[in-house]
Amino acid sequence: MRRLSTGIPQFDALIEGGVPEGFFVALTGEPGTGKTIFSLHFVAQGLKEGDPCIYVTTEESRESIIRQAKQFNWDFEEHMEKKLIIIDALMREREDEWSLMELTPEELVQKVIQAKQKLGYGKARLVIDSVSALFLDKPAMSRKISYYLKRVLNKWNFTIYATSQYAITTSQAFGFGVEHVADGIIRFRRAVRGGELRRFILIEKMRQTNHDRHVWEIDVKPGRGIVLVRRLEERREDYALPRDVQERIKRASEINERFIPEDV
Repeated sequence: MRRLSTGIPQFDALIEGGVPEGFFVALTGEPGTGKTIFSLHFVAQGLKEGDPCIYVTTEESRESIIRQAKQFNWDFEEHMEKKLIIIDALMREREDEWSLMELTPEELVQKVIQAKQKLGYGKARLVIDSVSALFLDKPAMSRKISYYLKRVLNKWNFTIYATSQYAITTSQAFGFGVEHVADGIIRFRRAVRGGELRRFILIEKMRQTNHDRHVWEIDVKPGRGIVLVRRLEERREDYALPRDVQERIKRASEINERFIPEDV
């Protein structure tokens, strides 16, 4: 099996060297957890290896993506129209060739295929950041839309990252469909510990891969991007039942004992 480097050597070591070619990988988590930067690593590595890359941005402008890449010493402008096309699905008032005037699954797929034809045939890397924008107003359609994207785009020899947003208030996904159809799921989390924002990553699923199953703390370094800081040690609360659940089980056992005859 051929694997594609994520662009983060430390992370590649957790998934037997990289993402299996042709996979559809969901990057899920709240805003600010590192999903976009993780995706930029993937594209930067692809450009380094000479792979055609397509980046669909639905929540930032094309210029914003290019500026973010520069923060980590990746010059995306150098590769534009040669090995990289950034499809802007946010700034819809512009009518350039690589902007979407209407964000629908069909329009997105058509534009991605058009970009692939321009960059050439063969394997390619695709990022959709974020796929949640396609079903924010219709979460019940998320599974159908995600299946459609995977079924159609996989025919074009893509290895795909699809970021999926979680709500800040509830930590719930805007539709769970992308996780159902994904070949891999990489979960991003954040927490405030000791007054400091900390980010975490977990590989929940990666088919055909003996992947790491631990939570890792990550950090974002200027000029470098994402780095793995440390593996979190197992804590009792990670696997113990919550206290309220334990209390309910205890009460239920006591009630059952009252109805059991002593001579049974």
